[in-house]
Amino acid sequence: MKKFHIYRWSPDTPEEKPRMQEYNLDLNKCGPMVLDAIIKIKNDLDPTLTFRRSCREGICGSCAMNIDGQNTLACLCRINPDKETKIYPLPHTYVVKDIVPDLTQFYKQYKAIKPYLQRNEGDFPADGTEIRQSKEDRRKLDGLYECILCACCSTSCPSYWWNSEEYLGPAVLMQAYRWLIDSRDQRGQERRDMLQNSMSLYRCHTIMNCARTCPKGLNPGLGIANIKKMLVAKN
Repeated sequence: MKKFHIYRWSPDTPEEKPRMQEYNLDLNKCGPMVLDAIIKIKNDLDPTLTFRRSCREGICGSCAMNIDGQNTLACLCRINPDKETKIYPLPHTYVVKDIVPDLTQFYKQYKAIKPYLQRNEGDFPADGTEIRQSKEDRRKLDGLYECILCACCSTSCPSYWWNSEEYLGPAVLMQAYRWLIDSRDQRGQERRDMLQNSMSLYRCHTIMNCARTCPKGLNPGLGIANIKKMLVAKN
């Protein structure tokens, strides 16, 4: 039998303090991933347990949580049969319920960088075809576009913990860089101006928790460093 300790709190009973609840699970009767265990617990042991999940393949980012001290995706995290497992919501976030974090601020910041292609008025191919991009320019986006916005990196960043109202955080800044270097985008100056202040970008102190915890193996810290170099070069 394997022991799981899972963070529990419900807004329906706000007078009750958060607690860790223990569950014992037979690993021979569930899949190999932590998400399999959580689903098994909800289905067979405790239907009140609340969590997010969707694709179960590391694509949607829904099941991001803190497992044994590491922010990761439950669907990609294998169960360690040799020790008890502790599961918390992503750190330094408001909790909706149990292990469901409130990512309202995170998505608000993502929206603020305008994460879509911006062109000058009327500057589109006359024949209605797509805006073409060379293979070399397309390769520049590798390691950036794969981000699934799970927020594992941002919620592992001490600078984001302390300044989440103003500092955009690793995930959002990496996506900002993705659009800054897209050869098809024509609003580079506007995008750079948005970041040219003391808080949005420069709260990054290269602690690099973001790169260590990213379940997709990406390096947000490198993208942030490249934005800083870009702003210096353009000014």
